[in-house]
Amino acid sequence: MNKNILLKNNKMAFVMSSVVLVTLTARVGFGGQTFVPVNSAPMPVAPIIVGPDNYVFYPNYGVYYNSSRHQYNYIRNKAWVSQPNPYGVSINTLQASPSVKMDFHDSPAMHDAEMVHKYPHNWAPPGGQQDKK
Repeated sequence: MNKNILLKNNKMAFVMSSVVLVTLTARVGFGGQTFVPVNSAPMPVAPIIVGPDNYVFYPNYGVYYNSSRHQYNYIRNKAWVSQPNPYGVSINTLQASPSVKMDFHDSPAMHDAEMVHKYPHNWAPPGGQQDKK
């Protein structure tokens, strides 16, 4: 009789130990996916350094090119936009058109009225020479 109780207790202890061991070692999430914690150091991020904004104005298209940021600035739908490509004209066509290097380093919106007056839509440099970019 003592052997039966001892055998029952050993079986029960084995089953309980197995359940505890499986519970502590397995990390099963929803849908049967296993999640393993991973410790990793954060990736170093280099700061982005941008110099002063330098603009070239293309009067025939009303487009300013920011050579520091490689962005084209222009008015579209009554708002200023800054995009990696000009709208409605290819970069090659734009670069082949007359252009003027700007003296300002802030937003073209602050100077556009003056620039459009000084360099109207069909402006061409004197003698057919355009400013070098």
